[in-house]
Amino acid sequence: MKEKITGSKALMRALQAEGVKTIFGYPGGSIMPTYDALFDYTRGEKKCFDHILVRHEQAAVHAAEGYARVSGEVGVALVTSGPGATNTLTGVADAMLDSTPIVVIAGQVAISALGTDAFQEVDLVGVAQPISKWSYQIRRAEDVAWAVSRAFYIARSGRPGPVVLDFPRNAQVEEVEWEPCKVDYVRSYVAYPKLDMDRVREAAELINNAKRPLALVGQGVELGNAQDELKAFLEKADIPAGRTMLGLSALPSDHPLNVGMLGMHGNYAVNLKEQECDVLIAIGMRFSDRVTGNTKTYAKQAKIIHLDIDRSEIDKNVKTDVAVVADCKESLPALTALVNKNKHHEWRQSFGELNRKELTKVIEPAIHPVQGPLLMGEVVNAVAEQAPRGTVLVTDVGQNQLFATRYFKYPVKRSICTSGGLGTMGYGMPAAIGATFGTERTVCCFMGDGGFQMCIEELGTIMEQQVPVKMILLNNNYLGNVRQWQDMFWMRRKSFTKMLNPCYQLIAQGYGIDYQAVTDRNDLAAAVQKMLATPGPFILECAIKEDDDVLPMTPPGMNVNDMMLEV
Repeated sequence: MKEKITGSKALMRALQAEGVKTIFGYPGGSIMPTYDALFDYTRGEKKCFDHILVRHEQAAVHAAEGYARVSGEVGVALVTSGPGATNTLTGVADAMLDSTPIVVIAGQVAISALGTDAFQEVDLVGVAQPISKWSYQIRRAEDVAWAVSRAFYIARSGRPGPVVLDFPRNAQVEEVEWEPCKVDYVRSYVAYPKLDMDRVREAAELINNAKRPLALVGQGVELGNAQDELKAFLEKADIPAGRTMLGLSALPSDHPLNVGMLGMHGNYAVNLKEQECDVLIAIGMRFSDRVTGNTKTYAKQAKIIHLDIDRSEIDKNVKTDVAVVADCKESLPALTALVNKNKHHEWRQSFGELNRKELTKVIEPAIHPVQGPLLMGEVVNAVAEQAPRGTVLVTDVGQNQLFATRYFKYPVKRSICTSGGLGTMGYGMPAAIGATFGTERTVCCFMGDGGFQMCIEELGTIMEQQVPVKMILLNNNYLGNVRQWQDMFWMRRKSFTKMLNPCYQLIAQGYGIDYQAVTDRNDLAAAVQKMLATPGPFILECAIKEDDDVLPMTPPGMNVNDMMLEV
């Protein structure tokens, strides 16, 4: 006779079978049976999970995202029903837009109480369905093993994404004869499309005839673990490559074919060269509006090849000439085998003058100013110069994100965690917490004073766990990115972007976290050294020039070649 256990214990065994090691969560009434089962699995001989008690459910999901991004595994969040579940939805939407594999498990009232407006009852499946890859209610204990295995298969396969499991109380307490389940197929769900070699040959012919090819590299390369395949392709065909913000560590920063970051605040040369290339090869990226600018004028001179695992991205924003729909781990080697070994020396050299122009007008003044208040770029550069090789960059959203992604270094894969598609303020600190549990590398988190205060409660999680995250607070007493747009496009009418901030030193002291403030650039290098050398968490607050602007910039809705080097 098979062993009988509760649905909650079945969940523990199912998570164990999926290789879960870390769970980020917050308990409550409707999930209490599961938390009781979890008790035995986090201590003693049966211990197989670390549970990280966050201070807000949204942080549990962002932490799961950070964990997933750096580890390559599925992140897990466990919360209660009602507000506990709805608090996760921002993180679920964030994970959906950034293709981050997570599984959110939320408690729910018993099936018998559904539809009665019971205490903390919310139709989570209905609410989560449009912003998740799959949402499902586990109505019976006997469905736990199947639902969990299916959830993890969907979350991690194909184009990854978030899955939401709604777990009613009756299913948690009912008993079931335990039987493991392994789902590796879902009818009508084609996780890995079959590679069409005719399309690969068409793409190779365009590339072989190109005089000015340019590759656009996105996070899909990281998600497909195809970093080596990407390098082999680029090196054989001698193709310069720009990277999206989420794809920054898909190609090492110091690789000779890396020509910078794409997008509204990316590098000058690569953005302008999108309007000059004759063949544009998009690899695992979705032609976001922040990359293309005005799509009516974007790369009209070029033949466009798009490699992506998700057919729905093909022709969605930019019309392609050849689409190769497959996992880039498979499509890139197939393409590499057919492209000619080539040299595009003159084309690559043509980036030089534009790079020098940006270096003179933007980069040098941003990272090596000679007078005035501290600038964000110089702080990021100071940290990047001293940080150990392979340090993971985590950012919040806003100017801190744009400066940090521009001036940090990415020699190692899976080295960036940032909120791209949704642009979620408050993402940084909890994502950094999750990242520290997903890797043994140093984690540096850049935040503005606005985003820092959106997740400030997670200092409690950092204090309790002694999470060794290095927090760099870029404090300009403004919601800086909105302020910049107000100055540039709204006649300098700074409507509610000025911030009255607390004493962060006292806050750090209250949480027992090491802290140092820097107001003078002569003290910056020593302060960064101290931060990196200090075991455990550290807050480095830097007093930043209030009207520090992120440049270059393509104004919203404008053409890529309208990129501005100065205001």
